[in-house]
Order: sequence, then structure tokens, then C-alpha cells
Amino acid sequence: MAEAADFQGTSPSPARRWLRRSGALLAGAPMLAGLLQLPLSTPSQAAEKTSAATAGSMAPAKGSSGPVDVSLDSLTPSVPTDGDTVTVSGSVTNTGKQTVTDAHVGIRVGPSLNTRSAIDQVAKRTGFQPGVDPLEIGGKYVAKVDKLTAGSSQRFTISVPVKDLDLGSDGVYQLGVSLTGRTTAQQWDQVLGIERTFLPWQPEAADTKTKTTYLWPLVSTVHLTAETGSDAQQTPVFKNDDLAKEIAPGGRLDQLLSLGNQLDVTWVVDPDLLASVDAMRGGYRIQQKNGTTVAGENQAVANAWLDKLEKTVQGRSLVALPFADPDLASLAHHGKDVTGSLSHLKDATDVAADTVETIVHVKPSTEFAWPADGAVDPSIIKVATSAGADKVIARSDSLRETGGLSYTPSAARPIGGGTTAVVADEQLSTAFQGDMMKADTSTLAIQKFLAQSLTINLQEPKNERSIVVAPQRMPTASQAQSMADGLRALQQGNWSQSQGLTEAATAKPDPGATTKVPSASSYPSALRHRELPRSAFERIQATQAKLDKFRMILTDESRVVTPFGRAIERGMSASWRGRTAEAADFREGVETYLDGLMSLVHLIQKSDAKLSGRSATIPVTVQNNLVQGVGHLVLRLTSQQPTRLKIGDGPYDEQPIQVAGEHSQSVKFTTSTKANGPVQVVAQLYTEDGQPYGEPVPFEVKVTEITSTVMLVIGGGVLLLVLAGFRMYTQRKRAAARQAEEDAANGPDAGGDDEDAEGTVDTDTTEDSETSPERASDSESGADDPEQPSDPTPDTAPESADPSGTGERVDR
Repeated sequence: MAEAADFQGTSPSPARRWLRRSGALLAGAPMLAGLLQLPLSTPSQAAEKTSAATAGSMAPAKGSSGPVDVSLDSLTPSVPTDGDTVTVSGSVTNTGKQTVTDAHVGIRVGPSLNTRSAIDQVAKRTGFQPGVDPLEIGGKYVAKVDKLTAGSSQRFTISVPVKDLDLGSDGVYQLGVSLTGRTTAQQWDQVLGIERTFLPWQPEAADTKTKTTYLWPLVSTVHLTAETGSDAQQTPVFKNDDLAKEIAPGGRLDQLLSLGNQLDVTWVVDPDLLASVDAMRGGYRIQQKNGTTVAGENQAVANAWLDKLEKTVQGRSLVALPFADPDLASLAHHGKDVTGSLSHLKDATDVAADTVETIVHVKPSTEFAWPADGAVDPSIIKVATSAGADKVIARSDSLRETGGLSYTPSAARPIGGGTTAVVADEQLSTAFQGDMMKADTSTLAIQKFLAQSLTINLQEPKNERSIVVAPQRMPTASQAQSMADGLRALQQGNWSQSQGLTEAATAKPDPGATTKVPSASSYPSALRHRELPRSAFERIQATQAKLDKFRMILTDESRVVTPFGRAIERGMSASWRGRTAEAADFREGVETYLDGLMSLVHLIQKSDAKLSGRSATIPVTVQNNLVQGVGHLVLRLTSQQPTRLKIGDGPYDEQPIQVAGEHSQSVKFTTSTKANGPVQVVAQLYTEDGQPYGEPVPFEVKVTEITSTVMLVIGGGVLLLVLAGFRMYTQRKRAAARQAEEDAANGPDAGGDDEDAEGTVDTDTTEDSETSPERASDSESGADDPEQPSDPTPDTAPESADPSGTGERVDR
């Protein structure tokens, strides 16, 4: 039976401590007999009596259990039954400086460990402890080691029938593998090294089995960027090709998929992982350090992995996390006060189910939230459930038991507000963390995992409970292999029954189990230090504000909103924990790329303009270098000195803008002048809701209106022309008079002809002499006649053949 104080790190009861001490005294009797040199002492017992006193003088390597390191690489079967033979294999390594001789490796079994805390205590022990460690089985079940020089190793294998292990009732038994031998300095038998593990013993099926839910996570880091190609397919761009390595045969995600396919587990997937692999299938590109991209070549790998996943999850329990697995604790502690941050969690939750169902054709559950390491406080619970989830996966080292239960309670806990905390067991969930690449580490982890699970069942053998195991989010390939080996042995055992997460969450809760969410002050500081800072959410929101402005002007916003919306959600992923610099670079890259796209719609810079006359039109050009058209824009031209230069009927004028993809459009604004001098003018694009878009374009307009001085000059020129005509008239009159006097002086010889001629002069000449100069004057000066009021006034200064200046002339 379990101790009343055996849960959550409490101390054993006084009665139990008394029994342990009595057992230790009884077990130490052989050592006492050896000290009295009784004839009943055996070589092994004699070795045990001196090990504690002499092993320390051998200077063992740091971290070892003695001068000889014993490695237990395999133990089969992990859960033996009647008729089985237990085989242990491993190696012994001399980490000391003296040669070991006359040695052998033996097995020590017993006694049974009835509490979870006892298992933890045994797992922490290192050196051999006479009277505490069980006696060696001995006999033929040993492996001889004749000589072991300093630094050398030797492998061993020992097989023992279960019947010879003297196992008693159902339970967990300590199993030790030790090396006993002599050294050149100490020529007597002594235990020089030991390794301990556990042997679960449940030969018959339990009357009531523990229902065990094991979460099998398919989660990765962020791989996709916000960048896409300008082609119709919008070819995605990846940060690197690491995802291809993970899903390739033998890769981490490929092994997780293959191993999980053989097990009864609840699949927990990040939709972003599925979306990223799916993006690879149609072709993709990879960013390079110099800013360019190259084509990816692993489309076939992506196709194979997704096909395999789709077949694997059919009819299985499948839970989808919010898109990109947002860091709920970071949101709760640093992001919820940044306006709009929680809306990203809602968006990530809403898109999760559709993403998974579209790719693998299985409808997932989206009612679960999973904070990092299952650590919760009131703010995390509030944020986790704000997007629609009503079940939060916590862990027992966060939601600790305070009711003094003598057993491990079921996972489901109602914590108020219609929310259920699904409390995963901390010891089972962390069993396979650390380096599992070494065979001995993996073997010990598997046996301890099985031992803890069996002990849970034996605590209350008639009380059916539902236990949840939530391992690390991104197990390595070696960790996944160890997890699979341990879970396979568990599912083949006689005390556990598999169950889905949904069933575990709806199981009847234990009335004595704690339901109080821990305070914020109890949140682990180690986890808090790895959270995303407030600045991360402020940058995310700044990017979102720019995206909202950009989407308003697009004719096909899905080409931008979808990739950038998903990229923004990736910026708050839990996978960035502990990678502050990389996370900041990613978020900055998203914003920078968006800025670059927005700048493709801009005003063309203008040089200073010259304006002569009382009115003119000023052209402004909008350039659209996007592949799609833009609209819902307004171009405003503003005069900084409307008393000198009006635009339209006031200080500014606006015109709607719509520009086709990869085109430009010029817009003309009518202006009027009232005074001479330079005027600052600003062109600015705005969205329809009045937000400035892009940078303003300022330029100067120089006004040169026609003045009174110019009119005087023109009038003076006309007067000179009139005077010149009058002078020509008087000169002709004088010439005609002289001609008449000469004709009279010639006498009457002219007769009638002269009279006729004189009559002609009087009439015609006189008429001509009076009218011809004016006509001549009119003919000569006609080109310089003043303009009539109906003539148009030019908008700009007259053209000149001289080289143009720096100023820009406005339209006529």
C-alpha cells in the first residue's frame, strides 16, 4: 500500500521509517557477521563489508558510482512475466588508476519499492551502500572479468530466469548490477561499482487498470518567412532547409511519425508545421545570407511525409494547437496589455482546424490549450481560454496536490468558469528528457518510467484513474525512440490501458484533488526568464497596424494578408523560448519585408516648379510596382501658403487614385496665384479612412505673375509704333508738296494734261496722301497689336531656347 505522505515530495510516515530502519538492520547482519569473522561469511558478503571503507581511496572519476563505472545498456524484457528470463547487458569501465583483477559482474534484486518517492530516492543514489543495497544473487548468474586495466572497458551479459530472482508479490523491485573485484593496492574482494534500475513485476492482469493518455507531439520551430514570390503560385520562401532534414527518412519528425504509428497515442500537432510542409510540395525557395534565394529540392520528401501522416492519423485522436503554437505564458505576462495581442491568439485558434483538416483530412479537436511545460497561473488560464479553449493542459509540479491524498489523482480538475485543467503527471512527463543517445541512459529512463506507472496503479488498485503524460514539445530522435520503447512496454503490460485526451479530460475528477490554480508568484523563474518580452508584442502590433493599412489599398488582399498574418503569428511562437536574438531577427525581418512591399506604391519625387500667370496645373505621379492593382487611395496636394498659391478652391485639393499593377498614373491639380514668390507644396497619399500612406513629397513652386511694370513696357512699345507711323505720314506730305511746286514752275506747257494730272493729285493723291501712311502704319504694326480680352492667358512662362534650369515647369 502507498504511504499517506508519498505524493508531491512529502516525507514518509514515522511507522514506515521505523520499518525501513529495522529492515536495514536485518540486512546488515551479514556485514556484522563478517566483522566478527564468523565462518558463515561468503566472499560476496565479505566484499560488501569493506566496499564502503575502501572504495573512496580509489579516486573514482567525477560523477561515477565508484572506481569502476557500470553501464546498463539493455534490460529485456522491460516488464517480465512468469516463465521469462531477464537478460541484462552492458559494460564496465575502469575509471580509476589501478588495475582491477579477479572481478565479476553480478545482479542484485530486491526489496520491492512501494512508493513513488522511494523510486526517486533509489534513482538518485550513486555509490554502493552495504546493508541498503540488496545481496548479490551470485552462483552461475555472474559474468567474469579477469583483468581491467585503468581506462579499459569490457562488455558483459547476464541472463537469469525470473523464478531465480525470488520476486514476491506485484510491485517494483530494485535491480542492481555491480562489479566486485580487487585492485593492485587492495587485494581483497570489494564492490567497486554499481548501477541501479527497476524491475516492474505484474505477471497477471490488474483487476482495475490505470487509463493512460500519452501525448505525441508533432511540433517544430518556425521555418517559413513572410516572403513569397510574385508569381501566381506565390512561391513560399523558407529561412533554411532544416525542415526538409527533419521530415526526411531518419529525421526527427520522420521518426516521430514512424514510432507513433505503432503506438496508441493522442497526436498533438502544430498546424504551422503541416502548413510549412505543405508549402514545400508545390515548390519553394530558400533564403541565402546575401539576401538572394535559391530553389528548394525536397518536394518529394514533403509529399511522402504528409502522405504518411495522413494515413497514420486516420481514425486516431488528434489535437490541434493554435497556429504556430503561441507562447501563452508570454502573452499572459507581457503581451495581453499590448492592444491587439490577444486577437492574434484568436486568429491562430480559428485557422488551426481548417489548416489541419485541409491537409490531412481529419477534423482535430481545438479545445485544448498547452502552456509551456504545463506551468499555469491565473493570468495564463485567462489568456489560454480567451480564444475558445476550455481545457488547459497543466502539470502536477505546477498544480500541486495540497489535500494530502495517498495516491495520484486523475488528471481532470474543474478549476472554475467552465474550465478544466488536465493535469499531466510530472514524473512520467519528464522521464525522457536529457540525452537519450547513450544506451544506458535510455534503459534507466525506460525502467523508471515503467516503475512509476506501475506504482500509480498499485497505490489504489480498486480505484480507476486517468493519468495523462505530456512530454517535451520537441523531443529529439533519440528521446522519441526511448519514449516509444517505454510506451510500447507499458501498453504491453498488465496494469495500463490507453485512452485519448478528450476522454481523460471528461473523466470523473477525484473529489480530493486540488482545483486551486497557483498564484503568479509561484510561476517558475526559470520559465519566466525564457519568455518573449513586451517589446516583442509591441513590434508584432506595429507590423499588424502596417498590414491593416496596406490591405486597404489592395485589389487582392489575400496575396498579402495570408502570408503576413501567419508570419505575425509565428513571431509569438513558443518555439522562440530561449532564442531571444533569433526571435527578434525574425520579427524584424517580417516588418522590414512588409515595409518594402508598401514602398512599391509611392509618389515619384518632384523637382521645384515655376509658375507664371494667374493659373496653372501641377502634375503629380503615383507609381505602383506591385503585380496587383491598388485603389482606395486619395492623393492630396497642399499649399503651405494658400494666401499666395491656392490649390483648387482652398489650401489643398484631393483626388482618388487607382493604379493598375506595374503602372503609374499622373494626376493634375489646378492652381491659382495671388502674389509672387516661392511656395512650399506637399503631396501625400492617404487611405480612404484618412491615414497617411507612404512618405510625403515636398517641393517648391516659384510664382512669377504678370505685373504693372510689364504692362507699362508693353504700352510704351505701342506708343513708339504710333509715333513712327505719324512721322512717315508727315514726310510723305512734304514730299508731295515739293512735287507740286516743281510742276507749277514748269509753266503752261503742261496744257490740259497738266490739269488732268493736277486734278488726279488733288483727288487721288490727296486721298492717298491722307490715308496711305495710316494704312502703312497699320500694316507695319499689326503684329504687335494688343491681345483681346478673349485671348487665353498662358499658364507658364514662354519657352526658351536656352538650357533649362533646375526648376520644373508646370503644365500649360
